[in-house]
Amino acid sequence: MLSLPNILTLSRIFAVPILVFLLWPSMSGRGLQPTAIDYALAFGLYCLMGITDYFDGYLARSQGTVSKLGIFLDPIADKIMVAAVILLLVFTRDVDAWHVIAALIILLREITVSGLREFLAGLQISVPVSQLAKWKTTAQLLAFGGIILAGALPAWEWIKPASLGLLWAAAILTLVTGWDYLRAGIKHMD
Repeated sequence: MLSLPNILTLSRIFAVPILVFLLWPSMSGRGLQPTAIDYALAFGLYCLMGITDYFDGYLARSQGTVSKLGIFLDPIADKIMVAAVILLLVFTRDVDAWHVIAALIILLREITVSGLREFLAGLQISVPVSQLAKWKTTAQLLAFGGIILAGALPAWEWIKPASLGLLWAAAILTLVTGWDYLRAGIKHMD
């Protein structure tokens, strides 16, 4: 149960409260907005979380240690991380105005696909992850990471607009892949 891949997955879940602490100004007690140091530490932690997301699955497959616990926890860790980052970046107003819609699209898709996967699992039907969904995840991780990095490097003004553009690209991919999953699931709802 406590294989290295599962430990990496659990570390992602346990890292979320630390990420929240770093970007939640009222908890850190450092004013109304996180400082550049807060953002830099959060960016480092976020990168570490992204790396563990890749390596937990890679190690489990390569070592033949894929477990039911890992299959259960990995998507939960992903959803917790994405939801926490979205909520934090909206709270800190790093994602604001119309960009909140892109973040909301991503959050709603995560919830919907989780529910759909749970429903289909009850029918013993598995929906494989598509290549496009992997690109969506990559765009999403890079967008959120870039937005956090923009807070750490405010002099590099191009980072935030580029990251917000990538956020919209991720939102569009989210709609496409979400529709693909929904269409596959609807066939089994009759």
